[in-house]
Amino acid sequence: MKGTIFDIQHFSVHDGPGIRCTVFLKGCQLRCLWCHNPENIPARPHELSFVKQNCIGCGNCFRICKNNAHVMKDSSETNKKVHEVERGKCGRCGECALDCPTKALSLCGREIEAAEVIEEVLRDKAFYRDSGGLTISGGEPMMQRAFTEELARLGKEAGLHVTLETNLCYPYEWLANVKKNTDLFLADWKETDTAKHKEFTGLGNEDALRNIRRLHDEGFSVLLRCPIIPGYNDRKDHFDKIAEMTRSMPELMGAEILQYHNLGASKSERFGLAGEIETIRLEQPRAETVNAWVKYIKGQGGRLVNEEGNDRD
Repeated sequence: MKGTIFDIQHFSVHDGPGIRCTVFLKGCQLRCLWCHNPENIPARPHELSFVKQNCIGCGNCFRICKNNAHVMKDSSETNKKVHEVERGKCGRCGECALDCPTKALSLCGREIEAAEVIEEVLRDKAFYRDSGGLTISGGEPMMQRAFTEELARLGKEAGLHVTLETNLCYPYEWLANVKKNTDLFLADWKETDTAKHKEFTGLGNEDALRNIRRLHDEGFSVLLRCPIIPGYNDRKDHFDKIAEMTRSMPELMGAEILQYHNLGASKSERFGLAGEIETIRLEQPRAETVNAWVKYIKGQGGRLVNEEGNDRD
């Protein structure tokens, strides 16, 4: 069973309980304007990263590239010619990255067997203790449903705590097999208003809300993860709905307010996705702003895992 992943992140402490190993799968059906992993949206296996400031102008990539994707262009900022990658010509073969002395160019993403993933995850098993384990994230893992099911199955057979981070914007039937081997669902709850959800992500939120309630009613452990984006969903009606959801589903683990950061915009530039995927760049909210959001939701009876003064970077 092969799948396409972008990365395996060891010693993760933000993607479920304890110390975890998070596997990021490629492909997502949403196009969130604030996505902080835009390189995971395309389902293709490889992405070419180019960090301009690391380029020393050695010219190796110009000589190697068969598609002439590396060019020199005039910069309006410096009035000098600068190295650019013409993404439409790039075949993402990665040959230029292999001969880049400063790693300004690198090829990210790969196809891999599910068993290989679990083998790498198990290298950290000594650190998991009672609460850590495997987190399957994305992109949206359920866009590679069979591979996600296999990862969860192999993870459980290896004695791991398995967490699935998912947007749940798909039919509930998709979860039939994976939920048998999943201990915790990190359910992304991005926007209350259906029209705004579609505007911000490309799809409505009806399936997500329905699936959250069904998972809860069937006794699965679910934690809402709520990214708050200044100027988009930092509204009282959205905060009120988060609070109401935690009140109306008493067995829900609660909700986690996630602070916006603008990492996604820089990644979009680094991977040349600006013309393919729209990603906004905003100022990151101050700690007191995040704390005010948390205080308000708690004031409405919302059960949050956040502690005021402990906003996450």
